[in-house]
Amino acid sequence: MAVTRTRGTKGASAREVTAALFERLVRLEPGTPEHARVRGALIEANLPLVRWISHRFRSRNEPMEDVVQVGTIGLIHAIDRFDPTRGVQFPTFAMPTIIGEIRRYFRDNVRSVHVPRRMHELSIRIHAAGEELTGMLGRTPTTTEIARRLAVPEEDVRAGAEAARAYRVSSLEASREREDGSPGPAEALGYEDPGLAGVEHRALVRHLLVQLPEREQRILLLRFYRNLTQSQISAELGVSQMHISRLLSRSVARLREANPLDP
Repeated sequence: MAVTRTRGTKGASAREVTAALFERLVRLEPGTPEHARVRGALIEANLPLVRWISHRFRSRNEPMEDVVQVGTIGLIHAIDRFDPTRGVQFPTFAMPTIIGEIRRYFRDNVRSVHVPRRMHELSIRIHAAGEELTGMLGRTPTTTEIARRLAVPEEDVRAGAEAARAYRVSSLEASREREDGSPGPAEALGYEDPGLAGVEHRALVRHLLVQLPEREQRILLLRFYRNLTQSQISAELGVSQMHISRLLSRSVARLREANPLDP
């Protein structure tokens, strides 16, 4: 439990700094040097949250520095829209905005398949050589002719042509059925895992859980992760079952209230 206590202390400290900075920011005129300075301090104080969220996207084959930079843009948007009078903790408010900005980046700017730089450059040369040979021969050149033109193995030409396809993404709904009657991409997909819908909720709950007192964290873990009954938790902690029931109700209510993804 020592690790949990350390994380909770750091989280509480960051929340206190953030709250104090927002209290100053709302009293300042936008566009003034002091407003910009406090706003910059808010960004700096909450960069650990951006890095924590960005780490969830580490398997996307994109430089983590780029993901953090995009997440920081989401953080800035959240800071500019945050209203401290609503009674919501800023990390809770900012998480959906940061996650949304990173997802938008992957959707709009990242290739469907990660292509090494060397193969990307080769695919450009292959395309140029193909255009040149087409003009010279009056027909589409073969793989052998392109390989001879570039002085590279035929295997590299095939790999480069395949890499070029990573830049073209077809819609699953563009053609429900192929011309030869075979099923289209949408029909070939596997089923949708219903558990995926709760991934973001679980990640957010973990983030919110560390904001609760250590005792309430333990009670929630015993109840929902170890599936102990209230009477069993009461016996383990040496307190009355009624007290356990009150703490559970209060903790769950706080988590639900703070969860922006809960409808």
